[in-house]
Amino acid sequence: MWISDKWRDYELLDCGGGERLERWGSYTLVRPDPQALWDTARTDPRWSRCDARYVRSESGGGRWERKNVPERWSVGYGDLNFSVGPMNFKHTGLFPEQAANWDFIRGQIAGAGRPVSVLNLFAYTGAATLAALKAGAEVCHVDAAKGMVNWARENAARNELENAPVRWIVDDCAKFAGRELRRGRRYDALIMDPPSYGRGPAGEVWKIEDGLWGFLKMVSGLLSDEPLFVLISSYTAGLSPSAIGYMAEQIFHRRGGGRCESQELGLPVTATGLALPAGAACRWISNG
Repeated sequence: MWISDKWRDYELLDCGGGERLERWGSYTLVRPDPQALWDTARTDPRWSRCDARYVRSESGGGRWERKNVPERWSVGYGDLNFSVGPMNFKHTGLFPEQAANWDFIRGQIAGAGRPVSVLNLFAYTGAATLAALKAGAEVCHVDAAKGMVNWARENAARNELENAPVRWIVDDCAKFAGRELRRGRRYDALIMDPPSYGRGPAGEVWKIEDGLWGFLKMVSGLLSDEPLFVLISSYTAGLSPSAIGYMAEQIFHRRGGGRCESQELGLPVTATGLALPAGAACRWISNG
């Protein structure tokens, strides 16, 4: 398991009963988590005194019960700074378990010793984009949601990266990748976090179980002659790290050698000293 254990502004205080108790900076949130299947004693008083709680609805979805949180506030990870806040579907605009991948991205780019171009697909609010930019890469950031791309640009400005070499693209990721192939554009690294289900700006439907294999085969053609790495993340229930790794072996390893590593992503739990599984990831690393 790749555990994101270097946080100062985020802490998974406790989890259980289908929920997690978290500290985001100076605010505490309670959010649903389907992986937290066990019981917990809930001795931490912040379970009942949290600043905001996301409550599931019996008819689907849910809503935030907010007591004392602003619309947005800042949290930092190392020298990166992010804007977070309660949003739809229990989200906050940041996945803290991805910090282990941000460290990987920065290490790979900084260690390359050459200019590196990165394509970040399904790029959300831009944490991986910021990590790559901080390491000196040139980035193309693509997401179908205009609001998320705007949020990513705000995060870049927070980090004094508004003039960094980045293209901000609002588009369906598959369609954009196809056009890049036809244009002959190539990238040294690919980052992607495809959703289980989604719609593009023109109503394009994405289902990961139907589209991931073909999508990975297509985007493999966007790798340069001197590729550095491919990073694939997933939060789809039932799609294990080994399954993603198998696809990466079949596509990226066969195409360019190197090695594939796949693991669960995890967050340390303060109350127990254990780690909560929080997604899956696969890293293909070239031999170069």
